Amino acid sequence: MKALNDIKSVLITGITGFVGSHLSDYIIQKYPNIKIYGLTRWRSPKENIMHNLDHVTLLHGDLLDTSSLSTIIEKHKFDIVFHLAAQSYVPYSFSAPQITLQTNIIGTCNLLEVIKQEKARSGYNPIIHICSSSEVYGQVKENEVPITESVPLRPASPYAVSKVGEDMLGYQYWISWQLKTIRTRMFTHTGPRRGDVFVVSTFAKQIVEIEKGIRKPIIHVGNLDSIRTFIDVRDAVHAYWLLVTKCPPGEVYNIGGVETLSIREMLNLMLSKTDMKNIKIEIDPSRLRPSDVTLQIPSTEKFNNITGWEPKIKFEQTIQDTLNYWRNKIN
Repeated sequence: MKALNDIKSVLITGITGFVGSHLSDYIIQKYPNIKIYGLTRWRSPKENIMHNLDHVTLLHGDLLDTSSLSTIIEKHKFDIVFHLAAQSYVPYSFSAPQITLQTNIIGTCNLLEVIKQEKARSGYNPIIHICSSSEVYGQVKENEVPITESVPLRPASPYAVSKVGEDMLGYQYWISWQLKTIRTRMFTHTGPRRGDVFVVSTFAKQIVEIEKGIRKPIIHVGNLDSIRTFIDVRDAVHAYWLLVTKCPPGEVYNIGGVETLSIREMLNLMLSKTDMKNIKIEIDPSRLRPSDVTLQIPSTEKFNNITGWEPKIKFEQTIQDTLNYWRNKIN
């Protein structure tokens, strides 16, 4: 943890992504005097942060290029590092396991190794948030719900394996080199700007395309029986801030919502927010995973007890905001 008055600058890897852009929103709004840097590849789309470009400094680098990371870390010595960059789409990881493992494990190792080297050289030792995932738990047993941090890890996808590796690297660099890593296992989070390959966002986009007459009244879906506990991304980034300012390093914390629905129930809720009627639902085999994780209900007691955090935004509002995001985006 880091005292608020001691935080002068933060680095967000993955700042152009879904969570990274919302985290920059949060810090700009709440702590305008903190300097925000974002690690980005030159080809990364900037759409999610266009409204913040006057308030953030983008640093061009790549997690797979240690020389660029070394230059950035040595020059800026950020007080907090939020490591959010990742290949984060589970189905893609089945067809591209090597890219997923390289980006998420080797990329994380490169970042930690560069910080370790700078610590040895100059004593630099920031708070480092390692963003793991609830996917590391895999298919849990019914008697393991709600899922605590002590539930065995049974990763069921290359993405989940990569996040186990990232998680354990964070722990190892803490016990071996005393880097101040804090790990999170975030459960299902969604909201405006979520990529359209993710379940809430893809349903919302399809509904809006039907509303605008550019899609037939058919929604393509995967497994509707999976159970998820949903959290709004804007609550999630608030939790991330509390994590680095209140939680001790070396620990791991579940973060997640309190509203649990099946994917089918979520879709029905979304359909209640549109005036379009007689929309058909069709299973798309390409949306089914080779091995699925169908029961994700977290215990966030450990994190809540330390921080006092609890989600504020109702899932119904998240659904409405996500639909409106796509209504504004699609012409």
